[in-house]
Amino acid sequence: MEMLQYDFMQRALIAAVLVGITAPAVGVYLVQRRQALMGDGIGHIALTGVGLGFLFQTSPVWMAVLVCVVGAVLMELVRSRGNQRGDIALAMLFYGGMACGKLLVSVSAEAGSGSLESYLWGSILTVSPSDLATIAVLAGTVVAVTFGLRRQLFAICQDEEFARVTGIPVRLLNLLLAVMAAVTVTVAMRVVGLLLVSALMVVPVAAAQQLTRSFRATQTAAVGLGIGVAVLGVAGSYQADVPSGPAIVLLAIAAFGILGAVAGPLAARRHRIAPDTGPAVCDVVLPAQARDGESEVPAGQGLAQ
Repeated sequence: MEMLQYDFMQRALIAAVLVGITAPAVGVYLVQRRQALMGDGIGHIALTGVGLGFLFQTSPVWMAVLVCVVGAVLMELVRSRGNQRGDIALAMLFYGGMACGKLLVSVSAEAGSGSLESYLWGSILTVSPSDLATIAVLAGTVVAVTFGLRRQLFAICQDEEFARVTGIPVRLLNLLLAVMAAVTVTVAMRVVGLLLVSALMVVPVAAAQQLTRSFRATQTAAVGLGIGVAVLGVAGSYQADVPSGPAIVLLAIAAFGILGAVAGPLAARRHRIAPDTGPAVCDVVLPAQARDGESEVPAGQGLAQ
């Protein structure tokens, strides 16, 4: 409890909790649609926003939000076209964003290598009250969208064609999900860094999937794991005097390994107790239109393992 006597540690823990909630809340959709590395790509683009913030002497966080949103929309447009040159276009976007960010930081009068390092690897102990307010506003927006539109977002991640025929605005929701992923990257960059943010979006979800059997349970468990590893990572880094970003990510990977070791025996025991238990199911009711009104998707619409 000694660390809670310091204001900077209180801000660090609050920021860690907010990131621990938002990163898995968005990551569960990216994992569901097999875009686990999307956060990593957006992190590359965010460097341009950080560089512009230093160059124009404005907030690097808000500038990174703007640049990431534009980059995420471009990524979604490239993905939706589905042509063979899409991978090349995305690669140029990712590496161009990183190169442009480094160039802008190098010509900035205010920023040095230390400033860039704090955004690449995270610097949670330097989170200011204004930074914390920005993180709280952005995190609240992400949580409201990812939980409030859970049915619709799950529908487009599970089967876009099915979602389209039921009247769901697929393109709009795809763009919204991309924007939320971009916002999450900027929220997390001060906590775990742009190079590690994708891990916090993916690893807790992958760990939760080993024990849960429905989408709702996976999202809830992933958020719980995210909060747990974020808080323990900050507390452990304070005690051991090590960077908090890598500590948080390594704890998440350790949790994945532990849950993986536990999942096998639990699954075998569950099968012995209830041998007729089927595969993981979707417990999110998808909006669908039928002749006699609304209908629900059968429980057999499975969650991707």
